[in-house]
Amino acid sequence: MEFHADILETFPGICVAEGDIRSVRITRNSPNLDALKQEIIQQIKSRYTLDSVKDDPLFRAYRDFFWSVGVDPTKTRPASEALVRRILSGGKLPTINTAVDAYNLASAGSSIPIGAFDSDTLNGDLTMRFAAEGEVFLGIGMEKPVLLRKNQVILADPGEIIAVYPYRDSDATKVTTETKNIHIVACGVPGVERELVIGGYTLCAEYLKNHASGIPSVPGVFPP
Repeated sequence: MEFHADILETFPGICVAEGDIRSVRITRNSPNLDALKQEIIQQIKSRYTLDSVKDDPLFRAYRDFFWSVGVDPTKTRPASEALVRRILSGGKLPTINTAVDAYNLASAGSSIPIGAFDSDTLNGDLTMRFAAEGEVFLGIGMEKPVLLRKNQVILADPGEIIAVYPYRDSDATKVTTETKNIHIVACGVPGVERELVIGGYTLCAEYLKNHASGIPSVPGVFPP
């Protein structure tokens, strides 16, 4: 992944671990994955309470990043924190398909937000940069495209924006039951150790191997 120089200057310590999970076989659901969900739910409940989540240093680092790019993290929470809060509030984790559910569990279990994209919809290597004036983005679950602000951090391939970093992936590149190859991006921000970001990728790769029959690659960590 290429990082524009102004991103690195503005956010020293930002990093990603990215790689591919090839030859996945994705179904709507799986009893083994349902069992893993219950295991992760119990782990989360033993690790946090709703009151203690706000003081977790990892979640605080992501919330600080959100504030710095003009996103209110009390309204739009980092993906990993949102999943943890959903568990602690007694809500059910979403059931989308075995791949999406697997990487959501990896995100909740590692506290690292994880982006995932259908590799065959990407047009080349990814770049992290600031959004330009007038750029628009249609994320998963959005009814219509939104106009991005200049200070928002995005991931883009040579053809289009594929994510607003690190919390919303593009609808055009989402993972479905038809997906054969997945590109994973474990998302770090300043204040989060690189080893934890790599751990998020590794856990995600393990879950996709076990529950979507994927073949993981060794992650690249950027910037080097």
